[in-house]
Amino acid sequence: MICSIVWDVNPIIFELGSFQLRYYGTFFVIGLILSYFIVKKIYKIENLPIKELDKLSMYVVVGGLIGARIGHCLFYEWSYYTVNFSNFIEILLPIKFQPEIHFIGYQGLASHGGALGVIIALFILKFYSEKKSFLWLIDRVVIPTGFAGAFIRLGNLFNSEIYGHQTDLPWGFIFKQNGDTFASHPTQIYEAICYVAISILLLILYKNEKFRNSKGLFLGLFLTLVFSCRFFIEFLKNTQVEFENSMYLNMGQILSIPLILLGLGLILNSIIRLKSKKKIVN
Repeated sequence: MICSIVWDVNPIIFELGSFQLRYYGTFFVIGLILSYFIVKKIYKIENLPIKELDKLSMYVVVGGLIGARIGHCLFYEWSYYTVNFSNFIEILLPIKFQPEIHFIGYQGLASHGGALGVIIALFILKFYSEKKSFLWLIDRVVIPTGFAGAFIRLGNLFNSEIYGHQTDLPWGFIFKQNGDTFASHPTQIYEAICYVAISILLLILYKNEKFRNSKGLFLGLFLTLVFSCRFFIEFLKNTQVEFENSMYLNMGQILSIPLILLGLGLILNSIIRLKSKKKIVN
């Protein structure tokens, strides 16, 4: 007999009238708060004014959400948003009230767009006000981002969404909320584990001053590892939108490739810089 895990969790924690507190939103906020405190600890270690962190946090959150929203609309549902002006305006409304289920939630967010949104937001922040370099800023921001990403994937798990193909493996999940009677790969958990491991690795490397001061290394490792994991796990996932059914590589994988290459380029550049510094010292 094939063992499996029956997953029949209501995505709503509790509701009061038309208000609903859902696991997804709760995990999303927990991930942001945890990331904030980790970066705050980094600021203290490097004797930087904590007041600058509030501005940094605002840019990261706003840039990430806007980027994730635009990325989803552009790469996954562009044909829908260009049908008419009314649909196009929905791009500006990442939060949508669904009266049939009395739920306020996100219409669609894409992690690739979120990553680019954060990069652009930090570039703007550096251009206008920050004394530290762009790479210094983003190297610190990405360290806890894996934890935030893991909490978001757990939110997807509690929503019974974004999971994988049917499987006979004993840890397969039967998503009863969707009416499934077969087990599927819990790819949300696969990604969450990978993201946590990546952030732990970056925290360990941060303790080494040589790596800490190597500009672009943490961003390079983050992009390479996160989107490499995403690339391979996507082979196990169900397609998110209909047009992906005819594609060998889905949209998530296609979008991951340039980010992986960018990450590898940053890692190579950091290694070259480290070797150059070592030669100068010698």
